Amino acid sequence: MFTGIIESLGKIKGITKEGSNIHFDVTSTLASALKIDQSLSHNGVCLTVVAVNANEYRVTAIDETLQKTNLGKLKEGDLVNLERCMAADGRFDGHIVQGHVDQTGELLSVDSVDGSWVFTFSYDAQIGNVTVEKGSICVNGTSLTCFDSKEGLFSVAIIPYTYENTNFHLLQPGDMVNLEFDIIGKYIHRVLKGY
Repeated sequence: MFTGIIESLGKIKGITKEGSNIHFDVTSTLASALKIDQSLSHNGVCLTVVAVNANEYRVTAIDETLQKTNLGKLKEGDLVNLERCMAADGRFDGHIVQGHVDQTGELLSVDSVDGSWVFTFSYDAQIGNVTVEKGSICVNGTSLTCFDSKEGLFSVAIIPYTYENTNFHLLQPGDMVNLEFDIIGKYIHRVLKGY
């Protein structure tokens, strides 16, 4: 389990295809603290560390993951948001994040607003996911609060610290992002909708 509080940025150093899988070699300041078999969130996607070497490690994404996230669009040199799983004795600073991306969304606009930024995203509401005003959303692994929540549309405000220390400063309108909707909201939506 994660909290959506990004610890570091990782840089994609190598991409290797093997069948329908892709291995990502990533350089990061977190690498020396990692171990094989550990879960690590990459842009909100929980991946298992399969190799570690000094300041570099390797994770593997299967076809299912590549189809439902933006990981298949990564290129060498791209930066990804990283978060290690939450320690049992740690503070819960964000919200409950599973590292299971529900769907991708598209960045529609970025507006500078007196020292911060407002990012507006669209997503396919027909899949059944919803946001609520002042509810939680995880965008590229980052725990954020929704506003201007409408069907298939929401905005988030990004403070300077988050802007500079995540890959939000690289996002441009038209970019695809990973979205994980609030787990509590997903359960309520399922109960109301029925099985």
